[in-house]
Amino acid sequence: MRQRVVRVALTAALVAVVLLAVPLALAIRSSLYADQRDTLERAALSGAVRVSPDYTTGDPVELPAPPSGGHLGLYDTQLRLRAGSGPRTGDAAVRQALGARVVRSHSGDDLTVTVPVSHAEQVIGVVRASSPTAAVRNRVLAVWAVLAGACALALTVAVLVARRQARVLAAPLEDLSRHSRAVTAGDLSARAAPSSIAEIDQVARTHNEMLHSLTELLRHERDFTANASHQLRTPLTGLQLTLEAGLAQDDEARLRPALEEALATTRRLHGTVEEVLRLSRSPGLPRTPAPSEPVARLLGETEEHWHGLFAHDGRRLLCTTGEAPDDARVPGAPVAEILGILLDNARVHGRGTVRLTVRDLGDALAFDVADEGGIETTRPFERGHTGDGEGEGIGLALARDLAVSLGGRLSLTGRRPTTFTVLVPVRQDETGGETGDAGG
Repeated sequence: MRQRVVRVALTAALVAVVLLAVPLALAIRSSLYADQRDTLERAALSGAVRVSPDYTTGDPVELPAPPSGGHLGLYDTQLRLRAGSGPRTGDAAVRQALGARVVRSHSGDDLTVTVPVSHAEQVIGVVRASSPTAAVRNRVLAVWAVLAGACALALTVAVLVARRQARVLAAPLEDLSRHSRAVTAGDLSARAAPSSIAEIDQVARTHNEMLHSLTELLRHERDFTANASHQLRTPLTGLQLTLEAGLAQDDEARLRPALEEALATTRRLHGTVEEVLRLSRSPGLPRTPAPSEPVARLLGETEEHWHGLFAHDGRRLLCTTGEAPDDARVPGAPVAEILGILLDNARVHGRGTVRLTVRDLGDALAFDVADEGGIETTRPFERGHTGDGEGEGIGLALARDLAVSLGGRLSLTGRRPTTFTVLVPVRQDETGGETGDAGG
């Protein structure tokens, strides 16, 4: 911006200088030449009034001093020099002056003015005054040099003023840009400082007000998430302990399956709450990585949990590890949550057999969840759009956010039959070190 302001100011100053200096330079040149001709004319007239009619009979003529560096001479009607200095024979200007008129001309390298000398209404001679053109030209060049210096000074002042004004204009915008970068980096306490420019101050105030509103909104959302998670985790933990105690004291085998199922559901619900709380943290804050789990065990647990639900609806669930390597590990809880959302979506909105397949992509695994139905909505991952008017469309949006938080990706890869694909980075060791980032 600073360079742009300087360029605009310099261009404007340069245009103004050209529009003013060029006509002024031409006017100065014309004025100096006219002034020199006036000087020559005055010298010639002064000499003409001193010429006596008797000069033709030998009466001496006393002419005034010639112009500086020039000549002043008296010529008779035969074009002969009779007094003063100048060419021995009169030139065309002298010949023209014999016609009883003052002649201004440019003869060779001289400026000349010739004035006729009259007596009894007869021209008896001509006074010729001349000066070198070079002298006038040098004066013109000297004045032009002064004018060029003044123009250069004006342009220099214009550049200095433009640079100062550019700093004044750019400083608050640069400060606003720094604060915006700080906000992008996660510093929500950054605020733009006021400046001396009303328009920029208005932008800064609007920016600060917007940032304050966003900060309050994020604070309320974080507080709600933390409060809800805390209030859910406490009773869930109590319920889990109660079920575990019930299993330890239960002597009747008929109640044990129900208690075990309730305890497993409680643990899954506790894991869901933890994942939602982890996902709600700001991107700039550190997140605890989810424990890794072998893919085969993850699919086994998923099939064990969902098989009964699909069987209750008269449908089948097929889970295959496909080409997944035996040592492949993925973040257990987040991936289980994503697969749970996709399977629940297939159970509620899909038809027929549901297939969960794992494909090996090298540094990532692809989990495909497909059913025999179709999907019509063009925005399956947008909250509030489920395609059938049921629910709030939160599940798939949550699954997508969970996948992104793992460095992966969730996408709709088929509409008929409906197929969702999750790309998840694999982990090859127990420390949970990631080896890739989900296919880019």
